[in-house]
Amino acid sequence: MSQTERLFEKEIVKKVSLKYLLYLPKDYGKDPHAKWPMILFLHGMGERGNNLELVKKHGIPKIVEKKEDFPFVAISPQCPITSMWNMMLDELHALIVDAVQRYNIDENRVYLTGLSMGGYGAWHLAAAYPDLFAAVVPICGGMIHDKDVSEQIKGLKDVPIWIFHGAKDEVVSVENSKELYEALKKLGGKVKLTIYPDLGHDSWTVTYDNPKLYTWLLKQKKQTKRSPR
Repeated sequence: MSQTERLFEKEIVKKVSLKYLLYLPKDYGKDPHAKWPMILFLHGMGERGNNLELVKKHGIPKIVEKKEDFPFVAISPQCPITSMWNMMLDELHALIVDAVQRYNIDENRVYLTGLSMGGYGAWHLAAAYPDLFAAVVPICGGMIHDKDVSEQIKGLKDVPIWIFHGAKDEVVSVENSKELYEALKKLGGKVKLTIYPDLGHDSWTVTYDNPKLYTWLLKQKKQTKRSPR
């Protein structure tokens, strides 16, 4: 074999880094063998940067500041100002893998949610790694796609998904959520859609303040245990 015909194999290692807020339930650690459900929360575009205090502005990090009996481990990373969540799927996947290894997490009860840019991120991350999640809650989001969206989300057919959006949203059109809902329904997906007729872009406050959301999440559990890889 000539020099030009020789085959070379080289392992490429990508180093990733993400800052995140961590919330542990008040009883976490009392029983060292207890496993806890986990929520990964993805914030919106306005909370990007390198100041984690910004991440507490909306959603799960805001909820856990006031709610002492929140029954989930909550991981809330911050997206760098120069990026967007749909561009950081490798980093988010690595974060989930690390969290499951680092904390007492029930791998069958890992949940994903996000709002606005984070809603887009939730769709893209779930579509890339559908086996990771017991349920997904995208709020006022959508997907960036240059092909049939049904092909892009076909792996989500068996993942319970509850979509939320405001009908009067002028930032992210409610049609984005409707499109994904209809595509999943045609695939036979386990999907629900809640449209708030009088709300605009902020459809997340009322959603995250609703105890029924968390009751629904806790009922969702993967039937087959699969470790994040």
